[in-house]
Amino acid sequence: MNHSKYKMLVLDIDGTLTNSRKEITPATRAALLQLQKDGVYVAIASGRPTPGVRATAAALELERFSNYVLSYNGACITNWGTGEIIAQQTLPAHLIPDIFQSALTEHAGIISYEGDGVIAGTPIDEYMELEARINGIPIRYIDNFAEYITFPVNKCLMTGKPEHMAEVEKTLACKYEGILNVYRSEPFFLEMMPCGVDKANSLEKLLLHLGLSKDEMVCCGDGYNDISMIRYAGLGVAMKNAQPAVQESADYITASNDEDGIVQVIEQFF
Repeated sequence: MNHSKYKMLVLDIDGTLTNSRKEITPATRAALLQLQKDGVYVAIASGRPTPGVRATAAALELERFSNYVLSYNGACITNWGTGEIIAQQTLPAHLIPDIFQSALTEHAGIISYEGDGVIAGTPIDEYMELEARINGIPIRYIDNFAEYITFPVNKCLMTGKPEHMAEVEKTLACKYEGILNVYRSEPFFLEMMPCGVDKANSLEKLLLHLGLSKDEMVCCGDGYNDISMIRYAGLGVAMKNAQPAVQESADYITASNDEDGIVQVIEQFF
């Protein structure tokens, strides 16, 4: 049984839950299965699209325990057992043509997501292929991207060479200030997100849904997009492999993702 005050463990995937080879080690998997058997909530919070989290969720058996996935950096919260979407934020539909036009004007690639795949509005480049490969989902090119998207989307992603995307980020962050959240998640990826989406904001919604307080939650991460949830959590944990700014935001530094840092957190605090 879990006798600790903590009732929920939230994990980033890349660099946190998985090691450098993008694998969940047997020790980490076993510890997380036991934690769920003991009645602790386990949630994945990732910048990945929902279908890109499927393999990870399966490895942790989230479906069996009806646990949670926060995808698109928290823009979508899904109960993995029932498939119910607890909360989501989508891009304003009227802005899609404008975002598409911005990509063309700035000579950037643009993609979004439909069902279990990536859809590209500009010719498929190496960065889009990388996004599809990381997530294990197919990609296809769509003619008339702006007209094609008649369904809700959680984000668009612009792609291009890092030095070029640094400039595009400045231009578009200024253009969409107060309208969209625009930031780079990788040097070659520019995220176009609904305003106010971050991991902390969506975890607040999930806690409300579950009737838990943030003091009962432990959040673990390694990247800049994890800082909001690390600061927000009752216990914020940074991996030893995390960026310095991320470590500075944390209450506790655990072992690296190649040394089963998550197992250490479970043994120490649960």
